[in-house]
Amino acid sequence: MPAMKVQSLADLKAVKQALAERAALEAAAREAERLEALRRDREKRLFELAVGPVQRLRSHGRVEHAPRGVAPRPLQRERDEALVMREALSDEFDIETLLHTDEMLSYRRPGLGPDVVRKLREGRWSIQRQIDLHGLRTDEAREALGRFIRETHQLGLRCVRVVHGKGLGSPGRTPVLKSRVLRWLVQKNEVMAFVQARPAEGGAGALVVLLRPA
Repeated sequence: MPAMKVQSLADLKAVKQALAERAALEAAAREAERLEALRRDREKRLFELAVGPVQRLRSHGRVEHAPRGVAPRPLQRERDEALVMREALSDEFDIETLLHTDEMLSYRRPGLGPDVVRKLREGRWSIQRQIDLHGLRTDEAREALGRFIRETHQLGLRCVRVVHGKGLGSPGRTPVLKSRVLRWLVQKNEVMAFVQARPAEGGAGALVVLLRPA
């Protein structure tokens, strides 16, 4: 507290009052600290009474690694992609004028010569991957095929096989899934051409598909 000049009795009283207030504040602060220390000590004792005696565990010498967090699965994105695939691949797409039904079923995009289909039939392209749609419902098969074509194209694969089955287990023994697979493939921009597989590769129950370069 800065020094004060005492020039009168009133000044002296003011100085005494200021000193008394300062002392009271310091005493209050010390009392507050004492009470806080008592409270912490009481809480510590209550915890010790509740837990009971404890003993430090011996060091086992092992290295404990923090658990790895599980990467979140992008469920919303997967649902959005599935919705896009369902909307993009129509079951009502008219392909009658696009398919070539000579001795075996085939398709090629406009502008591609017949030699592309011929080489595909002859097995000039090695099959790099396949998908089997047996046993899938229509929506499941549509989504699985769309994902398969997209992913194999992104990997730079050029020739794949799609197994759709011959429809022998379908009502009326008609190949319902086969006709839909044809429609879906024609609508995929990644698909350049496809032919019915050779007997050793699945025959009428499969297609060999040529994908455009990535």
